[in-house]
Amino acid sequence: LSSLLVTFILLILAGANMSFFAISEVYVIESEWNDETPAKKVKLTCNTADEALPVYWKKGTELKGTGKTLIAEVKEFPDAGNYTCLSAKTHEIISYSFFLITKVDSNGQMIRSILKSYKEPSKTFLKCEAKNYSGIFTCSWMTENESPSVKFTIRSLKGSQGDVTCSSPVARTDQSVTEYTTQCQKENYCPFAEEHQPTEMFLEVIDEVEYENYTSSFFIRDIIKPDPPQCQYASTNGTVTWTYPRTWSTPKSYFPLTFRVKVESTKKHKSKVEMQHLIGDKIKSSIA
Repeated sequence: LSSLLVTFILLILAGANMSFFAISEVYVIESEWNDETPAKKVKLTCNTADEALPVYWKKGTELKGTGKTLIAEVKEFPDAGNYTCLSAKTHEIISYSFFLITKVDSNGQMIRSILKSYKEPSKTFLKCEAKNYSGIFTCSWMTENESPSVKFTIRSLKGSQGDVTCSSPVARTDQSVTEYTTQCQKENYCPFAEEHQPTEMFLEVIDEVEYENYTSSFFIRDIIKPDPPQCQYASTNGTVTWTYPRTWSTPKSYFPLTFRVKVESTKKHKSKVEMQHLIGDKIKSSIA
């Protein structure tokens, strides 16, 4: 049976206003997305200790069968969702079995369609960046449109480098694209120690009954993107001074930054790169 019982998805479904305690099983069915492949058959068992209790199964308003067990056939999205076991006497809900579908190709590879990829880096769906070496970083992902039915959960695949905690995603919509960003922090992270194992982030996405997951593996040192420096320009002598970003790691002697200055004249001259001079905590460049 090509299905995977995913218990931690209960947390996402609970956030979707479903009865957390009534759900007994959550299945992710890998469905080969073509017309020829038959449906997957899954045996469901009603979660009751009373063997003599008469029960029946429903999916929505449709009666699916009677008895403690039911063979569910799942192929396409209408087949997924809640399969509810109810008492034939009182019609009370005894338990749920919930099906999600992951689309796969003929090679068994997941077909990803919920998230939109970033242009840079190419084909990246889950992008993580850090402003410094503190162990705090942000991860972002995008959808074409903000949908109230889309649910996310992000976590780390825990390794020897310690666990990671993340905040709830914050959505920002720009025209037809919605970007979600979460801030994460590595626990017990030492910025002065060498990283031997990468951080591995695991994002799960549920859109109604469709399930996808995405991963990103990185060393903190490889996702560093410092904030812009703090700059000042003196028009009297054409001097530009700037200091390290306020968010940068200290001491600066241990975490040095290299600055490159490009000066563009308003006249039709070629761009000019000047030498930079370190003056105390500031760096100075003269513009001719």
